Amino acid sequence: MNSSLVGNQSGRPFCLLAISYLETINFCLLEVVIIVFLMVLIISGNIIVIFVFHCAPLLNHHTTSYFIQTMAYADLLVGVSCLVPSLSLLHYPIVLSESLVCQIFGYVVSVLKSVSMASLACISIDRYIAITKPLTYNTLVTPWRLRMCILTIWLYSCLVFLPSFHWGKPGYHGDVFQWCASSWNTDPYFTLFIVVMLYAPAAFIVCFTYFNIFRICQQHTKEINERRVRFSSQDGEAGEAQPCPDKRYAMVLFRITSVFYILWLPYIIYFLLESSNVYSNRVASFLTTWLAISNSFCNCVIYSLSNSVFQKGLKRLSGAICASCARQRVAKDSSTSRSKRSSNGCHV
Repeated sequence: MNSSLVGNQSGRPFCLLAISYLETINFCLLEVVIIVFLMVLIISGNIIVIFVFHCAPLLNHHTTSYFIQTMAYADLLVGVSCLVPSLSLLHYPIVLSESLVCQIFGYVVSVLKSVSMASLACISIDRYIAITKPLTYNTLVTPWRLRMCILTIWLYSCLVFLPSFHWGKPGYHGDVFQWCASSWNTDPYFTLFIVVMLYAPAAFIVCFTYFNIFRICQQHTKEINERRVRFSSQDGEAGEAQPCPDKRYAMVLFRITSVFYILWLPYIIYFLLESSNVYSNRVASFLTTWLAISNSFCNCVIYSLSNSVFQKGLKRLSGAICASCARQRVAKDSSTSRSKRSSNGCHV
């Protein structure tokens, strides 16, 4: 039995949310419900996103679709990795030692979320290039360069968190294990290393690019409206205000980025406070961690509600599933009717 499940000498399981423990059951009820619920949402949501991208070719016309799909695969793996703490909390025996499982789980989730954070930064750079250099965009942003950029994102994310096995805890993803919560401590220098190498550059890039994107879009909208007013006054017709054509798509990506940082902000703040020995609380550790992980599902919701092409692809996917189910039902009914006729013929 996993040693993380034995929190003290009384034999009670180790539960970060102590209010969840009931005498009638021998596992952490509230933690299991939260983790399993998020795991189901994350896996199902990202599988749908991946299938929709394959069913809607128009979505692949944007170069950002490479990064959106990379985020979907990373978020899907986050949901799959959540199976590890779920099995631990349910007393499922794990062959490897608790400390090793804890470290591997924390490292893997940190790498996957780093991929999402870096992908969001690359998306903002891509949109910035598309708006500032539209004539040379196709020569600057090529499929080969996009693939190399995605490969670099994965390699960089793996390398940034690799020192965590000896330097200190990269985050709180493994705190459902008792060893992670009590024996694997954060190191202030490693925290500073992660902030300098990942959090700060990604946040700066996103803020800089989107600020300039919306500034340029506002300027373009103003120039377009002035031209329409000038020509419409010459023709004697009133012109309507037209928004920048790139602003709507940029807003979708900006919503995804904003929700990402909003959900991750409590986690980052607690990470900094705990690393500097200012504040430490296991309940806050658990809640901020899984609030941040819930972002892996929010991306699916935002993109499906904000992108009309994605909505069409989702309808196409659901229609194909319904048509396939209908064909199977018809084939089953026809085979049943043929078997009945053949059985009647044998009795004649």
